[in-house]
Amino acid sequence: MADAEIGLIGLGVMGSNLALNIAEKGNRIAVFNRTASKTHEFHQDAGSLRDRIVPCDTIKALAAAIRPPRPVIIMVQAGAAVDEQIAHLRGVLSANDIMIDAGNANFRDTMRRFGELEGSGLTFIGMGVSGGEEGARHGPSIMVGGAEASWKRVEKVLTAIAAKYEGEPCAAWLGPDGAGHFVKTIHNGIEYADMQMIAEIYGILRDGLGMAPKEIGQVFARWNEGRLDSYLIEITARVLEADDPETGKPMVDMILDRAGQKGTGKWSVIEAQQLGVPATTIEAAVAARVLSSLKDERVAAQAVYGGGVAPFPGGRDEVLADLELALFAGKVAAYAQGFAVMAEASRAFGWNLPLPTIAKIWRAGCIIRSQFLGTLAKAFSGGPVANLLMTPAFVRMMQEANPALRRIVARSAEAGLPVPALSSALGYFDSYRLGRGTSNLIQAQRDFFGAHGFERIDSSGAHHGPWGSGAA
Repeated sequence: MADAEIGLIGLGVMGSNLALNIAEKGNRIAVFNRTASKTHEFHQDAGSLRDRIVPCDTIKALAAAIRPPRPVIIMVQAGAAVDEQIAHLRGVLSANDIMIDAGNANFRDTMRRFGELEGSGLTFIGMGVSGGEEGARHGPSIMVGGAEASWKRVEKVLTAIAAKYEGEPCAAWLGPDGAGHFVKTIHNGIEYADMQMIAEIYGILRDGLGMAPKEIGQVFARWNEGRLDSYLIEITARVLEADDPETGKPMVDMILDRAGQKGTGKWSVIEAQQLGVPATTIEAAVAARVLSSLKDERVAAQAVYGGGVAPFPGGRDEVLADLELALFAGKVAAYAQGFAVMAEASRAFGWNLPLPTIAKIWRAGCIIRSQFLGTLAKAFSGGPVANLLMTPAFVRMMQEANPALRRIVARSAEAGLPVPALSSALGYFDSYRLGRGTSNLIQAQRDFFGAHGFERIDSSGAHHGPWGSGAA
């Protein structure tokens, strides 16, 4: 009997939790996993939600269980596995049915899939989902790209399962084809920057001020009650306060300092470069993760150059106040860069991305949720914005916070403490606010060796310098 509201393929951690969330919100859902035993195990373990879950042993049975037009969420590893499931679904779905890729897909793959399905009668949605395991189960932030008619078919289900901020669902249709997955990619780029800057502040507190993990955790917990109130600051405090059950030592001290990544941060940097938009803080964060993976080389380099850290200058209370403001200023710079990339992508791909809506659906459920996203949404609601740094509310914030960022970056350099993302945030801010920069010299150099020409300050058109053969 075709009475399920929606289907789902892939009962891994994210798929299982998303399916339970859908069922818990009153929707009947058909589920399929390549391993049939896992499908039935999931169904048996669903407890009181079992009656709303239809376990299916085949893709054909899955399709038959859903009321048309049939939406099917694909929750498998990004890449070839998604294409494989699409191929299977094309054999059992009919016109107007909807395939929904809810993984961390590269938006260019999503656009390709839209193109490949053109003329088939089938429709497609690229859906970014943020919030991790907990979000999938109890309320993620959901970013949808595709035809608006397809969104309307699944809107009721998706808004029901999404996180809520003051009663407003953190789910929205953001535009056609790859819009949803692109926004999720930039979300993850900002996430990389945010996490890296938090780690840099932790490094200053640990190595510059000699503070123990629990003491540092208390600092982050206190900051979470003010301007830095956010999910990442909250969990940082909890992580630093936890002990290793095996050794009794601080858990964070037992973890190897080598960070991983799954690609979305790198994609955000690549797309920013392709679009010609500076996203230096995000770039620095991605590079820092790559550098962290070179553990053996770093240990060898320390043996050659020494890894000593000079005492961090300044009184503790003064430094703590500056660190809070510096982290806030860096956070603003990262968001400014991310939203600038999305604004340019919107123009380049004809998406008309609703930037205020994006800020709103990030207020709950997602990893980068923070208290200032409401202010950010208002900043973009008044019409086109050249850069977040030019909106009145954020001008005031940065005027207050940037001196602290400057002091922290300078003192970190003196102490030998690496702060690449915070340094990049400061460099971005200083470059952006400087009316007369230094690229006039670069233009002169380019004209000298390549006759590329340049613009003059006193006349229009292309010009060349008086270098001539004698200049060489």
